[in-house]
Amino acid sequence: MPKISVIIPSYNHEKYVSEAIKSVLKQTYQDFEIIIVDDGSTDRTVNEIKKFDSKKIRLFEFGINQGAAVAENKGIYESKGEYVSILNSDDVFFPDKLEKQVAFLSSHPHIGAVFGYAQSIDEDGHSLKGKDQNDFQETNKSRFEWMNYFFYHGNCLCHPSVLIRKSCIGGTDWYDKRLAQLGDFDLWIRLCMEHEIYIIPEDLIGYRYRSGEANASGNRPDVRKRSLWERIHVLRNYLNIKDMVNLLKIFPKARIYGKDIDPDMIPFILANLALEIYDSLAHLNFALGTLFDQFNDKTIADKIFKRYNFSYPDLIKLTGKYDAYNLIKVKDLSNDLSNIKKDSLAGLLKRFLCL
Repeated sequence: MPKISVIIPSYNHEKYVSEAIKSVLKQTYQDFEIIIVDDGSTDRTVNEIKKFDSKKIRLFEFGINQGAAVAENKGIYESKGEYVSILNSDDVFFPDKLEKQVAFLSSHPHIGAVFGYAQSIDEDGHSLKGKDQNDFQETNKSRFEWMNYFFYHGNCLCHPSVLIRKSCIGGTDWYDKRLAQLGDFDLWIRLCMEHEIYIIPEDLIGYRYRSGEANASGNRPDVRKRSLWERIHVLRNYLNIKDMVNLLKIFPKARIYGKDIDPDMIPFILANLALEIYDSLAHLNFALGTLFDQFNDKTIADKIFKRYNFSYPDLIKLTGKYDAYNLIKVKDLSNDLSNIKKDSLAGLLKRFLCL
């Protein structure tokens, strides 16, 4: 059996997929298999893949596009390795990526996954050193500190830089098929619920920045809207915290809510922590939705009232206080646009850029 299964989900990357595959085949560590799952490409991606004649490669083709998460899960289902590595078909591994990561996991059995830094590259594979270099260069933290960071700041780990012990996740549906933008972020949170992770502070991959925001995570309106929606649901992973010991390790400031707290109170506390991030629509929606669900259970609602003097009218006040759907700004913008002849364009832009 191979030590590592390298999963390459591919979709319409005929220009890049050969470079991605070559970067794996040229690794200094050779005990691996490559599982490529093509997600219904409509260009010549599959033709490029089939040019490789290597017993290390297994190709699976979807007749129609099903989404990256489905392709990734298919690769994991077919994998035979002890470790799993994910490589986007437009990115590349640096030659010693796998060797360094296997050596690290072998000598640190308590670590569930190891990451690395990413070197930005352009459409043609040239280094963009000096640009976007701090995207994935975070310092190492305990799993509890990572959970805190993820809650307040979001994702900062480079997906194609990871090497994961398969035993730390279990099953084959690692990625939520309903998520397109934050599937890896969702996985990191679930991983850190149980396991420590580590970042090797070296560039281990080339992360490609494509022109016109063509990356799957590019700064486009559809990506921004989808990311907001998905983040609301990814935050719900925190509701799986079942005891105050772990909650306080992740959120030391939660001590203000008292000692010997009933586990039923944990969602209430998480909602209040999220409400502190008043400028995040995802956190506001998560908080109000969590409180709404808790107050659907009269027993829990009574516990919350007894402990924190928070009742149904207080919940109703919160839903009127917080603009969880940004309605006020949208209405204000609509009013201003209707009166644009009365207001200079410069003044209008200045107002809304400062919101």
